[in-house]
Amino acid sequence: MKRSVVASLLLLAISVIPAVAAEEAFDRMLLKFDYDTRADMKASSKQLLKLLVEKKAVLVDIRFPEETRAWKMGFGLFIPLNELPKRYHELPKDKIIVTACPHKDRSSIAMAFLRSKGYNARYLTDGLVGLAENLRGDSAKEFLEDIGRQHESRQ
Repeated sequence: MKRSVVASLLLLAISVIPAVAAEEAFDRMLLKFDYDTRADMKASSKQLLKLLVEKKAVLVDIRFPEETRAWKMGFGLFIPLNELPKRYHELPKDKIIVTACPHKDRSSIAMAFLRSKGYNARYLTDGLVGLAENLRGDSAKEFLEDIGRQHESRQ
């Protein structure tokens, strides 16, 4: 009986420790929040494109799988928001991580989560809709050339 109580208490402690650590990380992030942090957590489409060309950032599309099946950007990483807690380790720590969704609601949640994990993360302020607007016609062609993507032939 004593062993089962001790084992139960040990299991409870093991399950509570990660939750407390995550809460403390988020608390630390909020305690350091100021105007500089506020400015640093955002990236416009034009800023993102420059960072991608300079290979200083990675775009992470956090939309649901159905959304990306209907419309893909053709570059960046795809990690749905609800998979991010299990997959954030796939992201490089040496680059700026820019999270994106159609507008900015989910991407700002993803940015806050990643910052609490120690990543230099930003959210795309004009969303994927704004990014698509900045990648039309010649702009798309030039961007793909700048990041070293080969032109895909029409089929």
